[in-house]
Amino acid sequence: MVAPSSTYRLQLRPGFGFPEAAAIADYLDALGVGAAYSSPILTPVEGSTHGYDVADTSQANPELGGEQGRKALVATLREHGLDFVVDIVPNHMSVEVPAQNRWWWDVLEKGPASEFAGYFDIEAFPVLIPVLGSDDDIDELAVKDDRLTYYEHEFPIAEGTGEGSAREVHERQHYRLVNWRRAGAELNYRRFFDVTTLAGVRVEKPEVFEATHREVLRWVAEGDVQGLRVDHPDGLADPGGYARRLVERSGTWVVVEKILEPGEQLPESWGVAGTTGYDALREVCGVFVDQRAEAAYSELARSLDVPVDYPALVEECRQLITTTSLASEVRRIANLVVGVDPMDARRAVAELMVAFEVYRSYLPEHEQYWAAAVDRVRTAWPELTEAVTALDTQVRADPTGELATRVQQTSGMVVAKGTEDTAFYRYSRFIALNEVGGSPDHFGVPVAEFHAAQAVREARWPEAMTTLSTHDTKRSEDVRARLAVLSELPGEFADAVRRWSARVGIDEPTLNLLAWQTLLGAHPISTERMTAYLDKAAKEAKVRTTWVDHDEEFERAVADWHAAVVADEQVRDEVAGFAERITAPGWSNALGQKLLQLAGPGVPDVYQGTELWDFSLVDPDNRRPVDFEERRGILARLDEGWVPPVDATGAAKLHLVRTVLRLRRDRPELFTGYTPVHAQGPAADHVVAFERNGLVAVATRLPVSLPGWEGTTLEVPEGTWTDALTGRPFSGQVGALLADYPVAVLVRGEV
Repeated sequence: MVAPSSTYRLQLRPGFGFPEAAAIADYLDALGVGAAYSSPILTPVEGSTHGYDVADTSQANPELGGEQGRKALVATLREHGLDFVVDIVPNHMSVEVPAQNRWWWDVLEKGPASEFAGYFDIEAFPVLIPVLGSDDDIDELAVKDDRLTYYEHEFPIAEGTGEGSAREVHERQHYRLVNWRRAGAELNYRRFFDVTTLAGVRVEKPEVFEATHREVLRWVAEGDVQGLRVDHPDGLADPGGYARRLVERSGTWVVVEKILEPGEQLPESWGVAGTTGYDALREVCGVFVDQRAEAAYSELARSLDVPVDYPALVEECRQLITTTSLASEVRRIANLVVGVDPMDARRAVAELMVAFEVYRSYLPEHEQYWAAAVDRVRTAWPELTEAVTALDTQVRADPTGELATRVQQTSGMVVAKGTEDTAFYRYSRFIALNEVGGSPDHFGVPVAEFHAAQAVREARWPEAMTTLSTHDTKRSEDVRARLAVLSELPGEFADAVRRWSARVGIDEPTLNLLAWQTLLGAHPISTERMTAYLDKAAKEAKVRTTWVDHDEEFERAVADWHAAVVADEQVRDEVAGFAERITAPGWSNALGQKLLQLAGPGVPDVYQGTELWDFSLVDPDNRRPVDFEERRGILARLDEGWVPPVDATGAAKLHLVRTVLRLRRDRPELFTGYTPVHAQGPAADHVVAFERNGLVAVATRLPVSLPGWEGTTLEVPEGTWTDALTGRPFSGQVGALLADYPVAVLVRGEV
């Protein structure tokens, strides 16, 4: 396994497929990228804009250019010395359009007799398909061209069952079309989280692994793919076994999309290179947050009636998920617990899901997390002691059995839906911390903790991926960098929010506080983008409206909010003025974040377009097209010797990115080892720096309260050191080093 020097994430989609990716290979090469890293490229449901809804694992996506386009892209990447890393989705497949997934179609047609019945995680037949708008819509079924239809939906008819009315035909099938609202409590097949159109796949079975991975492994064997990124391993029955099998079969660099809580480590027995880097994101972004502001932001939230008790909020949100969208999963697990009252079993399972401090345990590894969750339930709910003890005993007796497996698969779903997709939208105290892999109740990361985490990564996971922005992040790295500035201005921000809210507030406190922070973090932002974001945020928070049960009046008020802000001249101008004030410090934080990520331990990923400033919000906002011609033009100027200022063009960020990526590619020996470097003097706390092996990265933190650099020095190992960004030699004085940029890339000797 050979890890790339770096990766550059590309979101392929119809309109930006294999030919378009090939067309920018020369740009990626010039930028210094080690590998093009693509979103899933197996065939998804038609029209997919992201590729995670794979419907056919046997071929490259025709809408991206098909096999011919894939081969042409690989050839072009090879010409430019670029590796190719591909995202794969082993946990689930799309069943949204049954006819486009031949395995699912066969299962619906033949039921348990289908050769593919064991490919999907189906509890019982008939399979419930939640597509009807209401129970009365059963009368809207029709039989057309030997298919059972419901408006645009089409389903197979088992052989010899097509006579009679549509209702009679329907009653003879191996599936039942039901009201979509029944999915949460009654669905009888495993899915991806609560998405009924993504059915769980049983890759733990050797024949299913082979069928789902045959094409991808062919690409690897033929030298077309040099790395694999595994989506959502926590949904698998046996993540460790899967990972070991994939590493053994592929023999290539493998990273897994695993969310680690602070202090948690990936099981080394998996044999993979590491995670996709959300743990690094938390560490890097957190070091730019002023921890001294925590009390002030808690007080602001409390005064606005926004929750400040994070553990209690998380518990509330997870409990909501176990009783609504994932109630069917809880029911299915409870049915496996023997010897206790069924209702107690269901409550015990639900509370156990709520109690996990990590996404899932990996029994028998990481047993301590399982034990901690069990103890928590026993303590909090004494009346459930018998049920939870029975559950614990049964799981420990057979840690690879069905009960243990389903509990582990489901805990990650509850944590993700309850925490990331609910609590993160309700706990709006300081949203720069509300990020995938983040811990909003940990107000920033101390410098010492940051250094300790990097040392662990270098020692144990030197080829793990690191990242700052992905297609799944709640907001881009540059939005978070600007929001981090607010931690240095808690009083001014609090006064402004109270003043603005009194004039143009949203009548729901958590969304109101989130909206003002978002407006500043992404400013300037169009009404269309802001409105789309707030609509999603309101529905994910599930306070006044949800994706399922709409409060139309509230949603209209939310939709009108940004326009109202713009129409209020005083608020509009004050927001613009505040945003302008935090813009330059935000640039400083953004450059600092990027340097620490790019130069630090691990394999850094650059999300598409983020080599310039990028103020995207949650998907689909962060999947907007990227202007590569603009980036080509700036890169060409840099190659001519231009040393850009730090300004709105973002050229300084591209300068930093191409400088470090090229060094990683051309001088990999510089990026080994890890030693913290400490400043001395009045502004020492405003420096975060480390040395690798002949390279020192220096970044500014807390720029608003920076008193100036006079008298502040930095001791680096002996030798002559040159800043690769400016070409200037380093004299030991931080002020001279950071005169042009808030960051420096010192290289021993001449650059």
